[in-house]
Amino acid sequence: MTTIGSGTPRARTGTSSSRFFAESLRDWLLAGSPRPVSLLQAGCLAPLRELGIGELEETGYDISLCVVDSDEPLTRQVLDQTQDLYDRVIVGDLRTVPLPPRGFDVVYCGQLLERVSHVELVLDRLISALRPGGLLLIRLGDRDSAWGLLNRRLPGVARRAIWHSLRPGVPGPFPPVYEQAATQRGIASYALMRGLVIAHRSAEYTLSGNSRRLSSTMRVTCAIICRLSRGRFCDSHDELLYVIRKPQDRFARVV
Repeated sequence: MTTIGSGTPRARTGTSSSRFFAESLRDWLLAGSPRPVSLLQAGCLAPLRELGIGELEETGYDISLCVVDSDEPLTRQVLDQTQDLYDRVIVGDLRTVPLPPRGFDVVYCGQLLERVSHVELVLDRLISALRPGGLLLIRLGDRDSAWGLLNRRLPGVARRAIWHSLRPGVPGPFPPVYEQAATQRGIASYALMRGLVIAHRSAEYTLSGNSRRLSSTMRVTCAIICRLSRGRFCDSHDELLYVIRKPQDRFARVV
């Protein structure tokens, strides 16, 4: 494991148009969660702005940020660009990387699970780092979406063109792994087996790039895939969002 940039000043983070995570996090904090708040971001691509951290800090919350991701060239390139946002940066094998047990109040896992192997082992590491009563926020690309299928089948040249349209200036694209666990059924099964509670869930279509022509082409292509697959691969969304609670009592049963 390597640690980079401990204690660096963090730039102010704003909010995004999506309030799904921001409102859930705010409501959780207002319900009486202790201050300061320790937050772990799992995955360097996670859109941190959608948590509304800037608003929370302006209202008096002291939030410390740590990020963890795999030790790979692309990951390091992204972290080199963003490390000033965090109080601590950790890189290593996500299945075994040392994280403080029950060391974080919130774990935000965004745009990570669709690009890694051994999803359940990675989630186990994140859950063990989450305090009882804490929140696990997940944003992942849906394997069962039309874009999930297309992303796995497209040649590298096409994937790079789409990536740079969607994320200009961000190193990539990352490999599309999309294990079976990276689906609605996979997350539901994992939560049930680990005694976690899915408090909220949603889905979003995020494939709107800088090129109107490319965005339109992707819409049409995903619609064709959906129709040809008779809805097996849907075109209504490409990403799944979850707010999951870790019970205070580890022996609690989910009914």
